[in-house]
Amino acid sequence: MADYRQMWKDLGMDLELHDQLCEVLPTAFGDVYLSQEDRPESMDYYNFVVSEIHGVRPAELIESQKKGGKVFGTFCVFVPDEIIFAADAIATGLCGGSQFWVPGGEKVLPTNTCPLIKASVGARLEKTCPFFRIADMFVGETTCDGKKKAWEILAEDVPIHVMDMPQMKRQKDLDAWTNEISIFKNKVEEFTGNEVTSEKLSQAIKLINDKRRALKRLYEFRKNENLPISGKDVLLISQIAFYDDPTRFASMTNKLCDELDERVKNNISVFTAGTKRIMLTGTPMAIPNWKLHHIVETSGGAVVVEETCTGTRYFENLVDETKTIIDEQIEALTDRYMKINCACFTPNTGRIDDILRLAKEYNVDGIIDVNLKFCNLYDTEGYFVERALKEAGIPVLGIETDYTDQDAEQLRTRVGAFIEMLSNK
Repeated sequence: MADYRQMWKDLGMDLELHDQLCEVLPTAFGDVYLSQEDRPESMDYYNFVVSEIHGVRPAELIESQKKGGKVFGTFCVFVPDEIIFAADAIATGLCGGSQFWVPGGEKVLPTNTCPLIKASVGARLEKTCPFFRIADMFVGETTCDGKKKAWEILAEDVPIHVMDMPQMKRQKDLDAWTNEISIFKNKVEEFTGNEVTSEKLSQAIKLINDKRRALKRLYEFRKNENLPISGKDVLLISQIAFYDDPTRFASMTNKLCDELDERVKNNISVFTAGTKRIMLTGTPMAIPNWKLHHIVETSGGAVVVEETCTGTRYFENLVDETKTIIDEQIEALTDRYMKINCACFTPNTGRIDDILRLAKEYNVDGIIDVNLKFCNLYDTEGYFVERALKEAGIPVLGIETDYTDQDAEQLRTRVGAFIEMLSNK
């Protein structure tokens, strides 16, 4: 990483503590990613992004602020980035995928809070994530009780807007979400001083749709019998999508896909024939949470699809680009975002439908239902998911984990036995 210490100092970061994080990340990335053989050459871009993750993009965000732009830090795939970009502002993801930040979160949150929330709060309070320091406003949502209370803690020193998520998908709930997007639009306009016009919103809808199209194109390669890219690499790309400039990300991902096209034509696969095809479903995997993918792909399996918020839920379904009136555009946003089948909804049978559909589309041999510890929503919904998969005759393994490596060997044993069972079928 280049020298960004002055930038970090200006952001008020804890440089000594941040240095500890910077020492750990390169080794972890090297062990998980650079140890792979025959990776696509275009992965060099994503390697660079990770190597400079607390430098290049934060510097770009600060440069935008110097020109009067606002930066919004977002936590969830339900926040409509289109509104933010339509106001000539920038949306960025925030830190939350490492055990490094968890102890800081536990200073103010109960221990039995999910690691994603604890890590996010810890990253902000201990001043070790530049994205948390740069954001002019955070945008939260009420997808779970843990998040709702965490927003109150974060709101003590940073402006935060919380979007009230409906808990069901009846017509009145859709109407309520349309109203929430309208309120959010008004808040963004007030905060930025820029009007969200229909023309700007049309441009922003296409901007974010193009990012979704690039990710969808990437995922299509994972349906091939010969897999030209590893699941770990695709996870990394999906994680970077939350931070990177949308136009650049779509361009670089399409460039990678062009290379993958050639690999498919030449029957190049990064896995040996007969490698078992695994789907992961459940809770999101924020960067740098690569643990389970790494275990699966070093235990005889290949992760070919993720039904998660860092997987298909992030890019499936486009916003209708034909609408040209603000009210209709907001309704189009509602239609798209309410198709996300998060466990916050009741009932949530659409998620089971998605899992069964994806299992066929990606020709999976088995499914791992993964739950971050203390996420009651996905833990409870796992009962219905695993029952439906067993009824469909699809082998499933339920796993609960966190960000630590303490359970890594136990997970490796369980995952290895699951894959061996698939091989013996």
